Amino acid sequence: MPRKSPRSRRNKSGATPRVPASPRVRSAPGKSRTAASRATHTLKGARPAEPAAKKKAARKPTLAPRKAAGRAAKEAVLTPDPVRVQALLDLLREHYPDAKCALAFETPLQLLIATILSAQCTDERVNMTTPALFARYPTAQALASAAQADVEELVRSTGFFRSKAKSIREACADIVSKHGGQVPRELEALTALRGVGRKTANVVLGNAFGITSGIVVDTHVTRLSHRLGFTLEQDAVKIEFALQPLIPREDWVLVSHWLILHGRAVCNARKPRCSQCPLAAHCPRVGVTLSQ
Repeated sequence: MPRKSPRSRRNKSGATPRVPASPRVRSAPGKSRTAASRATHTLKGARPAEPAAKKKAARKPTLAPRKAAGRAAKEAVLTPDPVRVQALLDLLREHYPDAKCALAFETPLQLLIATILSAQCTDERVNMTTPALFARYPTAQALASAAQADVEELVRSTGFFRSKAKSIREACADIVSKHGGQVPRELEALTALRGVGRKTANVVLGNAFGITSGIVVDTHVTRLSHRLGFTLEQDAVKIEFALQPLIPREDWVLVSHWLILHGRAVCNARKPRCSQCPLAAHCPRVGVTLSQ
């Protein structure tokens, strides 16, 4: 006789027995039923839930060694010690006694034009370009009336030649119409010319006229100002204003030449030669993680 399955079995009264239902779990106010069920029906051996703050702390990645070193160096930089700053300036003066503007020029106008061309370009390339330009257009009047295409062709090798040619022609037009054909000697008048910012104006005033209107800040000056612990500012104008109280006014023109020469020769961007640096004894090496 075939055996009946358990489901088909009936009780003595003939009715199929009912399986008792699981007790209903009521969720607490403000909690979802799912969350309450999870809290009630915790599996045996399951890990207890960790607090949210602990989970967040566990997920937080540790700083990379380079970033950690950079942060520690920045936190260590305080107000520069005037004695240390003066010692650095004395060493720079000693090692670069012949420091001067790297751009070749004979007149303030030539230096103004050469500095405009030096944006995103090496000084060597500018010095290779300007002789032909100055020979063909020796005055501001000649450049102001020159054809745009002709000037572009002469300065093409310096990069961004269209905007540079336009800046040179329009700046020369303003020099002719507003300043009698002579490069102005005031910072405000220079920065009003097209293509002339504070850096270019400081270059012209300091090297063509001997006027210490400010400090020229380029990529080398920015990098060394950070590494030497002079300032942590990133903007060129803010760096200039941070350097001015630290450096005697009579050295404002030379200090940019010193830092540029030292940046090219020793304190380069990727791997500075700290073991050969004459400034090493007074340099905090802010941000330097790799050197030779």
